[in-house]
Amino acid sequence: MQKFLVIKIGGELVDSTEHLDTVLQRIGSVGESKILVHGGGRLLSDLAKRLGIPVIMTGGRRVTDQETLKLAAMVYAGLINKTIVARLQALGCPAVGLSGADGRTVLAERRKAGAIDYGFAGDIREVNAGLLSLLISNRYMPVLCSLTADLNGQLLNTNADTIAAETAIAMHQDYDVELHLLTDRPGLLFDVDDDQSVIDEINPDSYEQLKAEARVSDGMLPKLDNAFRALELGVGTVYISHFSKFPDYKTGTRINRDK
Repeated sequence: MQKFLVIKIGGELVDSTEHLDTVLQRIGSVGESKILVHGGGRLLSDLAKRLGIPVIMTGGRRVTDQETLKLAAMVYAGLINKTIVARLQALGCPAVGLSGADGRTVLAERRKAGAIDYGFAGDIREVNAGLLSLLISNRYMPVLCSLTADLNGQLLNTNADTIAAETAIAMHQDYDVELHLLTDRPGLLFDVDDDQSVIDEINPDSYEQLKAEARVSDGMLPKLDNAFRALELGVGTVYISHFSKFPDYKTGTRINRDK
């Protein structure tokens, strides 16, 4: 099967012009077919604070009220997505920017309120692999932002790591898929204050141990949860690595489903 890359970049890269240019140059230079998924939570949080809108995070996920959702649409689907697409075009990499609402690329449903009500947060029901394959077959690279919609046309804020993982799962029927989660850290760290403490490989057992020791928390939890789900449902390999090393497979952390 043809190799295929799903690449996710977070807000820490989007916020820095220098970092963003570096990672987009590296992504654009890779010959394999690919999809880019981006977050932008830091920029959203900064803007919300400046506008006096509360920023509430729990378990690494954002609680999204109506005002926050409006900002998410402006920041994710607007400023960040179109900035990335324009820069990729300048690098000679044809790209098409999409939210989940466009062509029903990512169909979601509002997360049911439980112990925590996440507001207008979306849980993914389906990824439109056919539309994505159509773009890819015509040599376009889809660039997905972390905004989705439900069957009633309600926009929803959806975790970018989740979108990346579910997109990788949807594409694995036709491709040998690699999922790359790129950050500004060298990989998953045993000690968050020591960049030399990279964990080369993590499996479900060692993940549970790290959680028990409180060595992984906040935003890393959904990232790893999604990584293991992708492996369980057919994605070939998952990596967490520093953006400047992509696509060097000898650096960063490899997620392994085998115990």
